[in-house]
Amino acid sequence: MTRRPHALRMEVAAPVLAGAALAVSGVGAALALGGLDSPLRAPFALFYLVVAPAAGLAVALRPMARPARLTVSAAGALMVDLCVAQIMRMTDVRSIELGVTSVAVVTFFLFLIGIRNRLTHFLPGGKKK
Repeated sequence: MTRRPHALRMEVAAPVLAGAALAVSGVGAALALGGLDSPLRAPFALFYLVVAPAAGLAVALRPMARPARLTVSAAGALMVDLCVAQIMRMTDVRSIELGVTSVAVVTFFLFLIGIRNRLTHFLPGGKKK
């Protein structure tokens, strides 16, 4: 048996990093929605606004290759944020809470698309590879 220490470390580190990213983005959303004055509010909320749509897009684009999925989900996350900002600007709404909520709703629907794709793939009568 040959052990590859680098691969073993990445197998352990990936879920830990994903959990840390989830915790930071959750705290960012809570701080932004709660209106709490904290020096960590802006960086954590910004982290949430970038990571949440990127994660939703990564789930929705699961059949793609990993590097392509990473690139498309990062660009798509910025597009989601810019579209939400443009809509808020056009409707003359200036609310941080509404922006965070809008991004959360879009992210929720992206996760639903990914779940639907997985269910249709694995259910009997679904698409086969």
